Amino acid sequence: MSKEIKSVDYGLEKIFEGAQDFLPLLGTDYVEFYVGNAKQSAHFYKTAFGFQSHAYCGLETGSKDKTSYVLKQDKIRLVLTTPLNSQSKINDHIVKHGDGVKVIALWVDDARSAYQETTSRGAKSYMEPVVEKDEFGEVVRAGIYTYGETVHMFVERKNYKGPFLPGFEAWESDYNPSPTGLKYIDHMVGNVGWGQMNTWVKWYEDVMGFENFLSFDDKQIHTEYSALMSKVMSNGNGRIKFPINEPAKGNKKSQIEEYLDFYEGSGVQHIAVATDDIITTVSLLKERGVEFLPPPPQTYYDEIPKRLGEHKHMLKEDIKALQKLSILVDADEEGYLLQIFTKPVEDRPTLFFEIIQRMGARGFGAGNFKALFESIEREQAKRGTL
Repeated sequence: MSKEIKSVDYGLEKIFEGAQDFLPLLGTDYVEFYVGNAKQSAHFYKTAFGFQSHAYCGLETGSKDKTSYVLKQDKIRLVLTTPLNSQSKINDHIVKHGDGVKVIALWVDDARSAYQETTSRGAKSYMEPVVEKDEFGEVVRAGIYTYGETVHMFVERKNYKGPFLPGFEAWESDYNPSPTGLKYIDHMVGNVGWGQMNTWVKWYEDVMGFENFLSFDDKQIHTEYSALMSKVMSNGNGRIKFPINEPAKGNKKSQIEEYLDFYEGSGVQHIAVATDDIITTVSLLKERGVEFLPPPPQTYYDEIPKRLGEHKHMLKEDIKALQKLSILVDADEEGYLLQIFTKPVEDRPTLFFEIIQRMGARGFGAGNFKALFESIEREQAKRGTL
């Protein structure tokens, strides 16, 4: 069942009553992936998704154990990191999980306070506060573990003017394909094991002061074959949203079970990135080779006006254009949204991306769950993992 949220609208921000303010978060600073070959991964994200070269650290900058490429598109920063020797703990992470998200970095005004507030409430330390300096100023970073081996890094950069972080240099490249219209990270979804969802919901409430403002159970999220449960966590200003999924009993193996099997534990399932023009963005992504889930049946698009209800007259996009690109549509009390999901972006069926355009709606496409999961199940069937 959905849990209603009480909110006060201050311009672009939604202030959720009841959310605690001991951990003010300014936004997502960066997302760091551990990957087998950062140079080649960077080329993929530039070519396919339209990210731009931004910063670099490696042997040439004095980093002896790892190489990182930083890519940027509007407000999104991706860091792709590869170890330089077999003894690296980064290497151990890649062997177990494959390419995937290690660090969700959160932009804060005071990293020391963020670390103290969260560890005093039970968070496991990943990295005590460290001051990193170069000629551009200083950055303070500190980190804690969340589900699985995933880390939240607190980044304080108010006294820094460099390209990214100390130890990095600006990455100049002759190859910078044009952007595809990706603006910022809308939300990031974590998959956790059987019976662990409420444990991590409580962790986000107690440790980080988040609110559980939407919940979906297996009666709402199910198909003929599989089911899952999900709760959406948000910080006080609504800039950071982390849905948390766990599997539920079904006739066959759910997408969450498949993820947990191949990732070998809990981790980030997908990253939802926002656009202001999903038709243009998805058209560009498809031209560049990004693969999306197969389309829903014709009846799905026939029923869009009914699904939109009172918002059907707001729909600016042509339904035939949406159908051509397999874009999904859903609505809530405040408007509608458009969304589409890529196939996994690595060989293991784990991490994927969502492209989302919000036209007032604040939900997560609950009306699309059945169509979406049936598309995923068709892919699972091809892989022999359903």
